[in-house]
Amino acid sequence: MRSILFLLCLIILNHQKISAQTDSTYAERLGWPKGAKVLIMHVDDAGMSWDSNEGALQALTKGVATSVSVMMPCGWVPGFVHQLKKNPSIDAGLHLTLTSEWDDYRWGPLSGKPAVPGLVDQEGALWPEVEDVVKNASADEVEKEILAQIARARQMGFEPTHMDSHMGTLFASPGFLQRYIKVGIQERIPVMMPAGHCSMIAETNKLDPFTLGLLRNAGKNLWNNGLPVLDDLHNETYGMKIPPGLSDKAMQKLKTKLIIESFQRLKPGVTMLIVHCTAPSPIFKHISGSGDVRKSDLLAMQSPELKAFLQKEGIVLTTWRELMERRKKMK
Repeated sequence: MRSILFLLCLIILNHQKISAQTDSTYAERLGWPKGAKVLIMHVDDAGMSWDSNEGALQALTKGVATSVSVMMPCGWVPGFVHQLKKNPSIDAGLHLTLTSEWDDYRWGPLSGKPAVPGLVDQEGALWPEVEDVVKNASADEVEKEILAQIARARQMGFEPTHMDSHMGTLFASPGFLQRYIKVGIQERIPVMMPAGHCSMIAETNKLDPFTLGLLRNAGKNLWNNGLPVLDDLHNETYGMKIPPGLSDKAMQKLKTKLIIESFQRLKPGVTMLIVHCTAPSPIFKHISGSGDVRKSDLLAMQSPELKAFLQKEGIVLTTWRELMERRKKMK
């Protein structure tokens, strides 16, 4: 992630002078009181598999998760969209997908292989690694695929509340990032962009002041075009180590403890927490070896201890839908 965000140093949007952090947070600018800690509890990877769908739904309906994004090229997207229609209050966006990273379960671009040959590998699927996409695909192809994924969502009957980037691919190239922002502004869909104090993402990825300045300029561009912006991004849970062989109870206790400890560093502003909630069936191990860490995310989202901590600390839970509604009311 550090190398991905470092590439933002190559981008100066609108030729603006690099800005320093301001005293007010985006949470304040969106109408929350000064000092408020506002949190989007966000589930990635819906639509990837039955297991991912089940985990996301449980986290959203039985846990403290507040938002989700869908991998539109994947095989279990219809199953998740059908559930969205039964639960229209769910805050659902697009997990813009330009890679297909697993060995034996793969997917291709929605825009069609002849239309975006640079996005396709020798198996006819999307490239497995971010570096492959950067090396082989053009910004035009990336924009075409983003628009195809938006079009499928709308054709299926749901309007995405936001967009983010699977595996951070859209942050890996200046050209890709510019198209991501361009399409968000053009389609009036908020895009995930940490651009406030960036305390947690800067600490995790050791970002330098120049990179942080450029992130803030990207956020200023989005804000000036009427879209909401994040103050920070918490993307650490996938790397939290879960020892093998733990019971569900022990797994839940450990992951909840690790997340609560990480929240001690949470600063005022709007922060997005990324989790990968999955209810792994016996088949999931044939897709990915990440079943335990994903299951631990799901168990933590349903932890009474985590819910009690959020209430005790006065942390405000929100959604991308609410962020956009608030942004529309701002000047």
